[in-house]
Amino acid sequence: MKTYRGYRNGYTVSVQVIDGLRMKSLDPRFDLRRHSPDGFQWGYGGSGPAQLALALCADVWGNDVVAQVIYQRFKFRWVSCQVADLWTATEEELLAIMRPLVEQERDRIIARMEAEQDDLS
Repeated sequence: MKTYRGYRNGYTVSVQVIDGLRMKSLDPRFDLRRHSPDGFQWGYGGSGPAQLALALCADVWGNDVVAQVIYQRFKFRWVSCQVADLWTATEEELLAIMRPLVEQERDRIIARMEAEQDDLS
């Protein structure tokens, strides 16, 4: 089970993914969307939090289509509420927040996946 840890010290912001004994920086997923070239932030509803929400959704859910459909709602549901300079969340905790968003957006997710399949044909 992964654990995510964000910390902010002045202008320095880092989000780590801890998976067993391995620790790495969270991929910002600029390949999906470049909201914030300056990187991650949290505690409000701007571009840095949007980049963090997208990266977390993609890493936790493991599906880029799902991540792109739900990340803005996840940003307002969880990322914008993190006000401390240090936070920790388990994959399980984040999935518990994301699952209802996926259920609510089920039809959009299916349609987008089908459209991507058609593009590959």
